[in-house]
Amino acid sequence: MSSTLAGRTAVVTGAGRGLGRAIAVALARSGASRIVLVARSAAQLDDAASDVRRVGAEAMVVAADLARPDTVGEWADLLGPVDVLINNAATVAPLGNTATLAATEIEAAFRLNSVSPIVLAGRIVPGMVERGWGRVVAVSSGIVSAPSRAVGSGVYAATKSALEAHVLALATELDGTGVTANVYRPGVVDTSMQQWVREQDPAVIGSELHGRFVENHRSGTLLPPERSAEVLVSRLEGFGSGEVWDVSDPA
Repeated sequence: MSSTLAGRTAVVTGAGRGLGRAIAVALARSGASRIVLVARSAAQLDDAASDVRRVGAEAMVVAADLARPDTVGEWADLLGPVDVLINNAATVAPLGNTATLAATEIEAAFRLNSVSPIVLAGRIVPGMVERGWGRVVAVSSGIVSAPSRAVGSGVYAATKSALEAHVLALATELDGTGVTANVYRPGVVDTSMQQWVREQDPAVIGSELHGRFVENHRSGTLLPPERSAEVLVSRLEGFGSGEVWDVSDPA
């Protein structure tokens, strides 16, 4: 059991499935005593909560639409003290050539991927500072370091770039408080997001992008969510802040 995480309360967004669900379970296995699981689908959250409880931690379910950052305060203020915040919820849509994208789709992606994590951190971090300890992690993507490879997924790359910039700035704000803020790039993980992209029409999202996702699946190189989650949680033991962690980097 992790002495650092023992007895802590953690919030994980996008926790109903995939990487978020795996992170929630990994936190429970590492000693966190209470996991708050946030996502839009109540049914998926209930299943994920059962996994957390089987490990021995308390699970609290919050069914919330994180694409509506204006509603974050309605539930975030009811969570009680939070020690660990993992901002994981995201969408890869919209995909396709820039000229084909609608403003409403672009705005929706930024609200979920960038604005909500910033707003949620703003609600939770002050309590961490008061108590002198906290961990904030934003789950990002390796595409940020190579946006030229993001043909067809430029909006996703832009939202994650914005999120990373905010987290690194937040780390500077928090210097000396005992609260750390870091970015985690989880690798190419075998999730429903990957499957969704493979199911899209190559003529709409671009044959190059579609082909890359299909090949990743065919080659068997996708990471299990549990493996990537374990790497993230292991990094919470440290005191580094303002860092960009990659799943392939040594701790």
